[in-house]
Amino acid sequence: MPGTPFGVVHLDVPPVTSGLAVGSLVAGIASVLISFLVICLGATAGSQGAWAAGVFAVLGVLAGAAGVVTGLLGTRQIRRPAPPPAVRFTGRGLAVAGISCGAAGLVLSLLGLGLALLLGLG
Repeated sequence: MPGTPFGVVHLDVPPVTSGLAVGSLVAGIASVLISFLVICLGATAGSQGAWAAGVFAVLGVLAGAAGVVTGLLGTRQIRRPAPPPAVRFTGRGLAVAGISCGAAGLVLSLLGLGLALLLGLG
């Protein structure tokens, strides 16, 4: 404060990468990898391959949904305005990549399950 012996200092806090965005990308990549396993198991003919693909498809869908939801929460956290002494979050690209990988893994898991059921019943 001018004219007084006291002063107020706002320390510059560097921006932090959002943990939700990183978690979204990890869950999305895991979902894509699981979906490839579902497709490979679904391509093997027989009812055992269909059962195994179904089990892993549930895991792939859950991981994909987790990637999408966590990515949306991460973008919300990053978009939130923060006053100067508060912590600012970065990593919007990580969150968007997590959303897209999670959605792709979710869709590929469902397609792999459909392939498994088509080949297992046919």
